[in-house]
Amino acid sequence: MRRFAWALLLLFVFTIPWEYSLDLESPFGNIARISGIILLLVAVPAVLGSGEIRRPGLVQWTTLALYLWLCLTFFWSAVPDLTVVKLRGCLQEMMIVWLVWEFAQSPQDLRSLMRAWLGGSWVLAILTIADFAILYPGTSEQIRFAAFGQDPNDVARFLDLGFPIAALLLDGKEKWPGRLLAIGYLPLGFACVLLTASRGGFVAAVVALFGCALLLFREKPKGTLAGALGLSAIAICTWLIAPRATFERIGSIIEQLRNGDLNQRVDIWTAGWRAFLEAPLWGHGAGSFVIAARLAPIDTAHNTVLSILVEGGLFSLALAAALVAVSVRFILATKGAIRIALMTMMAAWFVSSLIGTVGESRTTWLLLAIIAVTHRLAKEQPGQLERVFSIEGSVELLLAERVS
Repeated sequence: MRRFAWALLLLFVFTIPWEYSLDLESPFGNIARISGIILLLVAVPAVLGSGEIRRPGLVQWTTLALYLWLCLTFFWSAVPDLTVVKLRGCLQEMMIVWLVWEFAQSPQDLRSLMRAWLGGSWVLAILTIADFAILYPGTSEQIRFAAFGQDPNDVARFLDLGFPIAALLLDGKEKWPGRLLAIGYLPLGFACVLLTASRGGFVAAVVALFGCALLLFREKPKGTLAGALGLSAIAICTWLIAPRATFERIGSIIEQLRNGDLNQRVDIWTAGWRAFLEAPLWGHGAGSFVIAARLAPIDTAHNTVLSILVEGGLFSLALAAALVAVSVRFILATKGAIRIALMTMMAAWFVSSLIGTVGESRTTWLLLAIIAVTHRLAKEQPGQLERVFSIEGSVELLLAERVS
């Protein structure tokens, strides 16, 4: 039954990047929610039936502490009904940290999770291209394109996290379908980020692609330079095809930083800061940001730290900061290509968190889960982990093989 749960976990990870593009509405929800619930219904009996459960690590305990604190905020929440909704969503998101920890048992399993994540990112990219092909026949006024049912900023952020995964899998160990999946994603994903016209997503993409270059350049300098030229060509082709206003929006980043209000984000942050000062220690309750900040229902915090402060107070922020700090420490404790890839993903995630509310995204908890599992495998199976994720022909791999 554990093998069946593992297969469902891979399916669940595959659906996360494009989850909002297939939504069956209440009471079912989106595809990731459905697959996640099915996974949980199989995973719990599988663990109980085997009589073994993996001892939780520091990331799992910290995540549990954060969730329990958010549950406590129900008792003083400004909007208890919204708090219940938020807690239900948080449980479905945070459970990823335990599920990946419990069922990923080897470096090969970790690599399979990476493939599933990249495959889901491919679906998101294809859906974004489809949206562009449908909505922009040449006369439409649409300038931002995204997969059906998704926000362009979210699409860009999800696509950005796929770049380091693709670079990591370009290590010579994949068969031709896997290599095609990895090498094809870099230009396709970058073109789709441009089509979203997401300024924050573009900045995060630059960070992610820089990390990809660091990951690949040492062992494949010619291939990395060719890839850079290829991405430049993709950008030019996208510029020729897409509406001029799409690139003008991306090009307004410097102007927005100097003189603009960051698309009204400054006003939202000001309102959020005032709400935080009203309840700095305990917060206003999970899911209460819009009400506490007296904003329109369609608004969001557009900043992860501010959202945490308003809803859960300084105690919540302390737990969230501890979770991030532990994850960074775990990344630094690893070696080789996997460390560069995970640090790049964390850097892109951090950039996204500055102008987005990423704590409510399943991709955030999937990233933290993979970091935790990587750290565990680095201690339990260090040699195997380095062999599975090292660049083919690298000095480290050759030395390891000679010693063995």
